[in-house]
Amino acid sequence: MTGGLAVGSIYSAKTIVGKVVGQWSAPPSSYYLGILEIKLGDIPEGKDITMKFRGRPLFIRHRTAEQIDTESKVNVSELRDPQADTDRVKRPEWLILIGVCTHLGCTPIAKAGNYGGYFCPCHGSHYDGSGRIRQGPAPLNLAVPPYMFNDAEGTVVVGLSS
Repeated sequence: MTGGLAVGSIYSAKTIVGKVVGQWSAPPSSYYLGILEIKLGDIPEGKDITMKFRGRPLFIRHRTAEQIDTESKVNVSELRDPQADTDRVKRPEWLILIGVCTHLGCTPIAKAGNYGGYFCPCHGSHYDGSGRIRQGPAPLNLAVPPYMFNDAEGTVVVGLSS
């Protein structure tokens, strides 16, 4: 009987402590309040960088005039998830994407695939230089996170929209 009482007391104490500590923790929704500030001057033209943002890869590409021209000439009506390049960027020279394939969540490889954009090695989805799905099983374009440019600092703040 003493043993049963001890086990019951320990279980009750564990439950109470778990609830108190849980109240001190930040709510899950606050996870999405994270922001990331990136200094754009550190990214040479024609180069890509990958960073971690809210637990997912973030792709930032400093596009060349040739890349911008190529993406702007794509016939949007032929795309599975039709979006013009100008609808996916705030400034043509900067492409900012969440690097998660829209098929099953793998991380695509930059500057790979049939369209010079991104290639997902898991199931063969090909995205163009604007992150739009062009070939393979992915149903949607790569996601564009909310972001805004801070010209005074020469940075982009990802996680906030202007």
